[in-house]
Order: sequence, then structure tokens, then C-alpha cells
Amino acid sequence: MNKLISVVIPVLNEEKNIKTLLKRLVPILRSYNFEIIFVNDGSTDNTSGEIKRFANKDRRIKLVSFQRNFGHQTALSCGYNFAKGDCVVTIDADLQDPPEIIPKMIKKWEEGVDVVYAKRRKREKDSLFKRWTAKLFYKLINVLSDTPIPDNVGDFRLLDRRVVKFINGLTEKSRFLRGLVAWGDFSSAFVYFDRDERNAGKTHYTLRKMINFALSGIMSFSTKPLRIASYLGFATATLGFLGIIYGIVGKLFFPSHWVTGWTALFTAILFLGGVQLITIGIIGEYIGQIYREVQNRPLYLIKEKVNL
Repeated sequence: MNKLISVVIPVLNEEKNIKTLLKRLVPILRSYNFEIIFVNDGSTDNTSGEIKRFANKDRRIKLVSFQRNFGHQTALSCGYNFAKGDCVVTIDADLQDPPEIIPKMIKKWEEGVDVVYAKRRKREKDSLFKRWTAKLFYKLINVLSDTPIPDNVGDFRLLDRRVVKFINGLTEKSRFLRGLVAWGDFSSAFVYFDRDERNAGKTHYTLRKMINFALSGIMSFSTKPLRIASYLGFATATLGFLGIIYGIVGKLFFPSHWVTGWTALFTAILFLGGVQLITIGIIGEYIGQIYREVQNRPLYLIKEKVNL
């Protein structure tokens, strides 16, 4: 096969996984013309040195190192910018996503499909909490978003060169690539797999990062939260108006039975305050997105390149 296959791998403190990953990945790619691009997202261990050890022996193994940590989605975007392949496969370094299914993905692509998703059939190796939150996330984002996003797919996928060019041409700073790929509405297919345990190390997706990732995805692809905030405002105003009528009627027509209680007042204040804070928070998230876009800073800063 003369066509070039690019494999992009974002890494953050994956020193112990590099050797095992390449031991499994390179034999799979030997029957193709390929390049492997590691994007080092500000690792603090010897991940960069471990990659260089292999890159010095094989120029098809390449490295881009960031000045600091910019995030997983930014690292993937950087890999897309440097990849020269006719198609680009993205995969994480922890080996939870098996590289052995890449030939199946390439076969689907050769049949004319633009986007090939690796879809998780089973996630028993993940914790119950992670499985539950992932399921909730996909349900929530598909309810709120105007762009349907396939569930149980991560960033393990294959993109045709024209899809990569489309992604590279997008200038937005908040990169939710699962949504951006789906938004392009390219032809797609699925290859199914069972998710494995992490080969070594600990996951870098903390609860805080997962929440930020979910918020970024929702805010990038929907204005429905703003509409919900408006509905909450109208509902609160209606309840307040009904409460005024209730108070006036009670005071005028049933003065002897009217006892002013702190419970109703306390509840009303908490309810109104809660609605206001939720609404301000939603608006603040969108303002934050606008702020980042207006700053127009580069997506990432490159510290070092090897074989590129």
C-alpha cells in the first residue's frame, strides 16, 4: 500500500507505556507506509526521552513536545496539523484502546468511508463511576446539542485526509474534537472492540478534568443551556407573580387567618438565589468561551520537534 498512514498519539507522563505501545503498534503498521507522531503534552517524567530513544533508531517515529501542558484535545489538534498521511489514526498511549483493530479501521477507510470510529462494546475494565458518568455525558450532550455525537466512542478513530484538512481549517480555541468531527457530517462507520485495562500508570482524567471536558463539549455545540436559563427566569417570575397575588388576597380577605411565616420567605429566597446563580454560571461559561476566542492566542507552544 503506497498511501501514507499517520498515527497520532498524545502523551502525558506515559514513560512506562511507550515501549509496550510501540512493540504492539509497529508490527501492525509494517505492511503499510506509515508515520507515528507522538505529541508530548508537557510531561514531567522521562516520556520525551523514551520516545527519542526509539525515534533515533527509526525516522518514522516522530515527536512534538509542548512548552507546557495544553490539554488532550489540543495535543490531538497539533498532531492533525503535523500529520501528512492520507488518513490519520488517533489513539491514546495507555493501551486501553487496542491497536490491533487499526487494520480493520483502514479497511473500512479503503472502502470509501471518511470517518471510522472505534466504538467500545464493553467497558467492564472501567470503574462503575466512569461508566455511569460517560453514559450520562453522552445522553446529556445529545439532548442539548444540535449535532448528534455517537455514544461510547472516544478519540480512537480514523479520519480521511479531507476530514483532517477540515479540522485544521477550524480556528476555534475550545476544541471538542468528537463534536467537530460529527459536525462535519462526513460518511462514517464503526469498528467495535472491548476496552482493556490501562497498561501502566494512572489515568490523567480526574473528575475535575472530566467535568471541564463535558462543559466544554456542551457549550461548544449548543446554546440550549442559555434557553433553559431563560425558561428558569420566566418560571421564577411566574411563581413570584403568583406569590404576590396570594399575599395580597390573603392580606385583604383573610386578615384574621393570615400569619406571616419565615419558612415561605426563606424558601423563596433560596429558590430565587439558586436560579439566579445557575443562570449567571451558564452565562459566565459562554462569556469565558468568547473571552478565549477574542484573545486569539495560539493553541499551543512547541518546545521541541524530532524527525519533523
